[in-house]
Amino acid sequence: MAAIRNRIAGRALAPGDRLPSIRGLAATAGVSPSTVVEAYDRLAAEGLIRPQRGSGFYVSHAAPPPLKLADAETPKARAVDPFWVSRQSLDAEDGTLKPGCGWLPAEWMPNEALRRAIRSLARSDDAMLAYYGHTRGSNALRRLLLGRLAEEGVAASPEQLMLTNTSTQALDLVCRFLLRPGDTVLIDDPCYFNFQALLKAHQVKVIGVPYTPAGPDVATFEALLSAERPRLYITNSALHNPTGATLSPQVAHRLLNAAAANDTVIVEDDIFADFEPEPTTRLAALDGLHHVIRIGSFSKTLSASVRCGYIAARADWVEGLVDLQIATNFGGPSPVSSEIIAHMLAGGFYRKHMEELRRRLVRARRETADRLARLGITPWLSPRGGFNLWCRLPEGLDSGEVAQAAVAEGVVFAPGNVFSVSQTAGSFMRFNVAHMGDPRIYDVLARALERRHYPEF
Repeated sequence: MAAIRNRIAGRALAPGDRLPSIRGLAATAGVSPSTVVEAYDRLAAEGLIRPQRGSGFYVSHAAPPPLKLADAETPKARAVDPFWVSRQSLDAEDGTLKPGCGWLPAEWMPNEALRRAIRSLARSDDAMLAYYGHTRGSNALRRLLLGRLAEEGVAASPEQLMLTNTSTQALDLVCRFLLRPGDTVLIDDPCYFNFQALLKAHQVKVIGVPYTPAGPDVATFEALLSAERPRLYITNSALHNPTGATLSPQVAHRLLNAAAANDTVIVEDDIFADFEPEPTTRLAALDGLHHVIRIGSFSKTLSASVRCGYIAARADWVEGLVDLQIATNFGGPSPVSSEIIAHMLAGGFYRKHMEELRRRLVRARRETADRLARLGITPWLSPRGGFNLWCRLPEGLDSGEVAQAAVAEGVVFAPGNVFSVSQTAGSFMRFNVAHMGDPRIYDVLARALERRHYPEF
């Protein structure tokens, strides 16, 4: 009964759908036919399903309950799940410290250059300010992106690239395009927590692949491909979120060979790529966009307010994704946002901006690691770039409990298990080094350590 209720609530069974036959379900579930009859009769009595003489049982036409992604009373009282950090960070009151957020401080961003780009755009013709976006997005920005892809060895044609509102929308479009409820998707364990949240909305089976300093555990990845036949694998190749690891060439080749042999599509989220001091292995470059879909955006490097993402993939898939974006968004991303970003990428400004960011982050990573070390908190590895440090807390300290206590003191942390499908990262925490300058953050952590040693404190 519970399994059928869950399938109906998750939209895997829709109103009017026929349920499996009594004998078929009995064989699949390993129970007697009389057990299935009893379950069906009880569900029919509840009005959830209905019998039809000589035909079997069907889902009732009464509207199912709304799709529920998480249980919560208030944002602060809810369980520490993949939505918790997002809500705490996005809805934080003024003055809240956010070392668990996933973006750079406002003062680190190129705000004056953005203002100049906006003033320049204000002088554009009326069509730019008033009309819907082109279905594939701004031609100027697409040309710039094609050039950037070519620099890293991805020879994409204009037909293989489209713009989206955000990288999250890009992933959502890919999931809508390729997945059906009940499909299996592999993600890294740990991985960016919003991958889990988005996939839950698509009602798919999510399985984690243990992540190592060189990339996903290849033996486990290959075994899961064989056993589960996943439709997608979603990952970061460069400066993996949350660990900061970078994919090795050896692991990349094995991943691509295994995925191609099992007809599994890889989605490579490259949102942190520009934080690398030098480019490293990219799955899209090795594969040539045959079994790999590249997505990305500039929300981490330019602005999370002026947003635009992209998808690079096979031309026939991009054609279908364009239609899907029309159906769900009526056109491409905002022409205003696209042209502002194109303005920022043209010329030498962006390169100089990223060089400065990388320099600042080198100092911030070193200083943060030193200050955390005094509290017995150690990085899992030293990343080549970026703003994330994935750290192990002292033995016996649970990062979820620390995060819950810290919110009451005006500090938002990112506890390990929000990133972990298997819930095996309770002793880890992700720190955004760009937001770790305030000494109050370390005071909160020190008090958490005090409570561990002295529970009555």
